[in-house]
Amino acid sequence: MNLAIDKGNTRLKWALFEGDRLVRMSEEGEGLPDVRVEAAIVCATGRLDVSELKLPTDHVTVLSSQTRLPIALDYATPETLGPDRIAAACGARKLCPDRGCVIVDAGTCITIDYLDRDGIFRGGAILPGIEIKFRALHTFTAKLPLLTSVDAERALVTGRSTQESMEAGVLTATRYAVEGFVAHYRENQPDTKMLLTGGDANWVWGEGLLRVRDCLWEPHLVMIGLNEILKENEK
Repeated sequence: MNLAIDKGNTRLKWALFEGDRLVRMSEEGEGLPDVRVEAAIVCATGRLDVSELKLPTDHVTVLSSQTRLPIALDYATPETLGPDRIAAACGARKLCPDRGCVIVDAGTCITIDYLDRDGIFRGGAILPGIEIKFRALHTFTAKLPLLTSVDAERALVTGRSTQESMEAGVLTATRYAVEGFVAHYRENQPDTKMLLTGGDANWVWGEGLLRVRDCLWEPHLVMIGLNEILKENEK
């Protein structure tokens, strides 16, 4: 059994795998599993002292651009590439081994990355996340409220109140950005797949309001990728 750990900007998540099968996912705020595993992999967006985790194995891989990967990196500054972006790309390669992929990870930030059909990570874009955008509108203006309760399905193109206008500016504009990036990559590769993941994926998706065909919403994409990397390093 393998253990995959994803330490993001806001919380720590983990998953247990038996081969390719995801056996168990952590619940909100749950500590590490009390079970011995064969190997573990850690993906940390920020600083993390791995020794403090007290992992249930002596075989630990800390993901970085130097780690052996099932994909290739074509990135000018690989040492600055977020390990979560690497893991998501590896997950995309596992799910779509013969196609190019646009990978949208909607978390604290929204990353939109491109993995070509040969399994080469070509880079992408980093956008402010949904919460960051709403907080920025409130923080840097005199009268705009801080929106914390938003109906993703209600977001319009033309808001008819201040709240609706803010929702249009954040949610609808984010969807348009995603659609635009996908359209760009599909100009040369029409069969390019879109994969959506991340804690704020529901805001981007909006119950099908995202107008992108051939899109897969996979909430465990990073974990799947981490397991693939761990398997690659166990060969």
